[in-house]
Amino acid sequence: MTATDIEPATAADYAAEELRLRRELAAVYRLVAHFKMTDLIFNHISVRLPGPGHRFLLNPFGLLYEEITASSLVIVGLDGQLVADGPWRVNRAGFIIHSAIHSSREDARCVLHTHTKAGCAVAAQEQGLLPLNQMSLEFYGRVAYHDYEGIAVSPDEKKRLVADLGDKPVMILRNHGLLTVGRTAGQAFLRMFYLERACQIQVDALAGGAPLVLPPPQVCEHAARQFAGDDGERQPSLAWDAMLRLAERLYPDYKD
Repeated sequence: MTATDIEPATAADYAAEELRLRRELAAVYRLVAHFKMTDLIFNHISVRLPGPGHRFLLNPFGLLYEEITASSLVIVGLDGQLVADGPWRVNRAGFIIHSAIHSSREDARCVLHTHTKAGCAVAAQEQGLLPLNQMSLEFYGRVAYHDYEGIAVSPDEKKRLVADLGDKPVMILRNHGLLTVGRTAGQAFLRMFYLERACQIQVDALAGGAPLVLPPPQVCEHAARQFAGDDGERQPSLAWDAMLRLAERLYPDYKD
């Protein structure tokens, strides 16, 4: 059990935890904007709040990611309704995708979804994500796929989303985009950062026209195990701390 798995004991503890989650999620919105993974006012990043009721923090529909602050995030219930009255509303497609995953995966504290150019390109390729480079090998055998059903506004699609995701940490929504989950907003962000980079490399490698070299399966599996066991060269906690310093330096108002 991690610190994020411990439920707040008092109202004061809950308020402090909600503020921490708001600031962490707002930082992720700013970082996604900084690394140019946004789609105007669309897409969502959500974080589930502690407590027995499945409520989660979500961006208000209409704000750019670069405008998101801790206090501007809204609280939404599994019914898709705002918990408190306010001037904002919720994008129904965002509610369908995010609520389906939050309600079915205890470890999916954060769900991050993008429509980037490279992500959508790979989502349109029949073979999906290829093991072309070290960045993609983090996800070897750990990528789920979900077929496109149109804009996600039908509650019926939720069960298929959940079934297709299974226990995987990332999913490619075919003809649509990318999705990552994490126990924390930072974990979901770092997974998306590297999944996006892997897609960018794949698009560029395919565009080069030269024959591709793929590592043998046993090497791919070894590398994936290294990443899963934190034996690889990345140090997630150090990387996330660095990202928070970047957000603090460039976008200090995210905490407001």
